[in-house]
Amino acid sequence: MADSLSTGLGEEKEQEKGGNEKERNAVRIERNKDKDGVTETLGFNDKNGATRGQKRNLSDLSLGRFITTEITRGYFLEHNEAKYTERREKVYTCLRIPKELEKLMTFGFFLCLDTFLYVFTLLPLRVVLALLRLVAVPCCGLRGSRLLQPAQVCDVLKGFIMVLCYSMMSYVDYSMMYHLIRGQSVIKLYIIYNMLEVADRLFSSFGQDILDALYWTATEPKEKKRAHIGVIPHFLMAVLYVFLHAILIMVQATTLNVAFNSHNKSLLTIMMSNNFVEIKGSVFKKFEKNNLFQMSNSDIKERFTNYILLLIVCLRNMEQFSWNPDHLWVLFPDVVMVITSEVAVDVVKHAFITKFNDISADVYGEYRASLAFDLVSSRQKNAYTDYSDSVSRRMGFIPLPLALLLIKVVTSSVKIQGSLSFMMIMLKVLNSIVLLGTSCVFVKEANMEEKLFDPPPSVASSRANSRANRNKHAPTASNQEPTTDKAGFSPASGVLQPTNRLESTAPSIPKSDSDTFLTTPDEEDDEKIINTDTGLEGDELRHRTSKKDLLEIDRFTICGNRID
Repeated sequence: MADSLSTGLGEEKEQEKGGNEKERNAVRIERNKDKDGVTETLGFNDKNGATRGQKRNLSDLSLGRFITTEITRGYFLEHNEAKYTERREKVYTCLRIPKELEKLMTFGFFLCLDTFLYVFTLLPLRVVLALLRLVAVPCCGLRGSRLLQPAQVCDVLKGFIMVLCYSMMSYVDYSMMYHLIRGQSVIKLYIIYNMLEVADRLFSSFGQDILDALYWTATEPKEKKRAHIGVIPHFLMAVLYVFLHAILIMVQATTLNVAFNSHNKSLLTIMMSNNFVEIKGSVFKKFEKNNLFQMSNSDIKERFTNYILLLIVCLRNMEQFSWNPDHLWVLFPDVVMVITSEVAVDVVKHAFITKFNDISADVYGEYRASLAFDLVSSRQKNAYTDYSDSVSRRMGFIPLPLALLLIKVVTSSVKIQGSLSFMMIMLKVLNSIVLLGTSCVFVKEANMEEKLFDPPPSVASSRANSRANRNKHAPTASNQEPTTDKAGFSPASGVLQPTNRLESTAPSIPKSDSDTFLTTPDEEDDEKIINTDTGLEGDELRHRTSKKDLLEIDRFTICGNRID
């Protein structure tokens, strides 16, 4: 009986052990399956790789499965949302560039037109009024008053320059120059035209400085010490400059006229392809907002000058064909080709410059507001310059040589009547009224109204220089500075002296007059960063900024812009 019970208990224990072993084996099998699945998806071999390789279906490694995977493979762009959003904004900026650029170009064109018409309409009237005052003041016995105001002196000088240069231009034969240029080869004319473009930019850069030196020399107050060579040498230099620049523009217009009249139009095609070379020379350079502003002004001046040259070419050709209207339609395709290539080059150039330098299209609105501010500020009582001179300094557009050439061509080609002069005066007045109203709107939108009441830059710069001199000769100079504590207290003087580094170094920064009108904020921020971070003295900071200005001048010289 006892044996039977013991055998029964032994069998139950053996059954329990067998069941536990089966459960353990099942768990091991499941774990091995999980491991096999993981390694199978990853494509690695483990210690049981040979066994699994035998059981794997060879059809899974077929070419069809690879092609199916490549076709159905997906990805998610939202994982890099910032990158693709930036790319989309760049595309939108490039699409906005033509519209914003043409707004700036249109506004700048009418600014140049207003300055150009001023030479033909208001300048002669102002010269006549100045001469009448010059005669009337001595006759009336007004000894205490000045004979002429500074603005009237400048007007009389401009009038004398135009009269003398026009008399000198009468000795230049346009027909002889045309046939002399036409006899040259195509390649030589192409080289001549490129040289003329470079010379025109150099003349525009240096010419306004000559005229400004003449105006200041003639109107400088007597109580100041005069360190100049005299009014007459400056006047002769100005006459020589205007005459040579007018001759240069005449040669340029004659070369363009030869290109229009050539039979195969090869020279005109080569000259137009020269505009696309400009893209290569400017697109792959680094541009700041201020650099782009200078380039935009240069493009405005270049486009307006090309329009005047095309007008001169059309007038000369129509005169040769006795003003036959049919010949005008012969010239029309070439004129459209020149204008279209110029606009296309400007759009492509500015679109890629803004793309490569991460500049927004809204910057052209700031440029337009800066030009509008020049116009509005020149109409104030405390204006320090004439508007035509302000446009010349800003854009490098000097209207005197171009107006002189147009007067010579028009007087020899068209019979000037009184109605034509009256129409030009009405056009000038209407253009000035519309421009002034539009400029006021632009200034108001840019929140620049408060700057209109600021003192002229000359007064501000003189105050800054005097303040810098006081700081330089103060007893707290760098070589004689007493020890101060952290609160700025000087034991030697016994007074609190604030150690604000920004106020001590800011007046010593050299600024030009035109920088006041440029409303791009990055330049002011950069100056503040330099002042607060470097901690340099005035002389060291001046050397550093002047070096930076030299680099920018080289860049602007390549672009063909003036530096103010």
